[in-house]
Amino acid sequence: MTEFVMENCKVNPKGNLEFAGADTTELAGQYGTPLMLLDENKIREHAALYRDAMKKYFTPDSYPLYASKALSYKGIYRIMQQEGVGSDAVSCGEIYTAKAAGFDVGKMVFHGNNKTEEDLRYAVRVGIGRIVVDGPEELEELGKICTGLGVKQKIQIRITPGIDPHTHKAISTGRVDSKFGNAIATGQAEKITRAALKTEGVELMGFHCHVGSQIFETEPFINASAIMMSFIADMKKKTGFEAKELNLGGGFGVRYVKEHPYFDYEKAIEELSVKIKEQSASLNVKMPDIMLEPGRSMVAAAGITLYTVGSVKEIPEMKNYVSIDGGMTDNPRYALYQSQYEAVIANKAGQKADYVCSIAGRCCESGDLIAENIKLQKAKKGDILAVFVTGAYNYSMASNYNRLPRPAIVTVRDGHSEVAVRRESYEDLIKNDV
Repeated sequence: MTEFVMENCKVNPKGNLEFAGADTTELAGQYGTPLMLLDENKIREHAALYRDAMKKYFTPDSYPLYASKALSYKGIYRIMQQEGVGSDAVSCGEIYTAKAAGFDVGKMVFHGNNKTEEDLRYAVRVGIGRIVVDGPEELEELGKICTGLGVKQKIQIRITPGIDPHTHKAISTGRVDSKFGNAIATGQAEKITRAALKTEGVELMGFHCHVGSQIFETEPFINASAIMMSFIADMKKKTGFEAKELNLGGGFGVRYVKEHPYFDYEKAIEELSVKIKEQSASLNVKMPDIMLEPGRSMVAAAGITLYTVGSVKEIPEMKNYVSIDGGMTDNPRYALYQSQYEAVIANKAGQKADYVCSIAGRCCESGDLIAENIKLQKAKKGDILAVFVTGAYNYSMASNYNRLPRPAIVTVRDGHSEVAVRRESYEDLIKNDV
């Protein structure tokens, strides 16, 4: 029996790839390609796991915040609201999308190392739940805005704990030399905390940190929580302020290929809670409400992308290329940092995968690849190629490079499908041109 890296995929009696109960070749024929498919049940399952585990192991007011930079469209916010999950945003565009979907922005947290005055003003006006203040200039600006509007904005301060999670440098953000946050080791974290307590128009609720992404061990998160709890205790001793909230960010790993380990998210949350409770008792500080920001681990394994094979190029004794009708415009992750993927020829899913090739995109760019030296079933023009685990940082990082329209998103639930985001048209490409 053929096994795939995604548990919601299998070979159906026709020999085709089935995803979330639907035949992928039929979906490709119905909606066209490139096409992003999302398993709605899988997203809800992941949301419920985080929601329930955090209620179980942390305080009753602890909850997850979906990191919507992983995948942002109106429908995802409706799902998260229905599942009792908050969200974080890194732009006003994400906040606007959530608000347009009817999401309660009071359960949103707003991030960014360089929020503009317009960003801050917009977030405050719409009633954002928390603003994660990244530096002293932002704190000062936010205070002026809130005072002028006659409101009091709840904030968290982003702290740099100095943790190196041994992950890819481009997605490691907890080190002292990060562009994000205020380092404890340099004294900047204490300085901005004292400033926040004196700033009119804001109410300091607690602290935020984020050590990185795609981490398969709990140790970096446990180490970060220990540092943060010690900082909370130090600030209580020095200033009298005791943090009500501790936001530990996101970063739990996702299994993109079979070589990646399985990661038990609930067990990780439980282990993290044990350490935080121990710290709370030993440091004589109240157990704060905990927030986590899962993004990738919410949606990555809920998505696949379908393409149509346009050509197969064989260079004798050198290399084989399978060219598709998408590429770095809908999935730039391989071009950016050689992210690993597994794939299958969907209409030959039950056949042996022994054809070594590189999957090439259609852009006029030699680096436009999805994978290299991957084993597929022997492909030909017109076949449907499926790339697994593409729910996170694919559509959200998509572009119109080479003036190519972005693909549609179709959600699948119990074999039934519907369009969640329409495919862009050529008219869409020029709508802002003058």
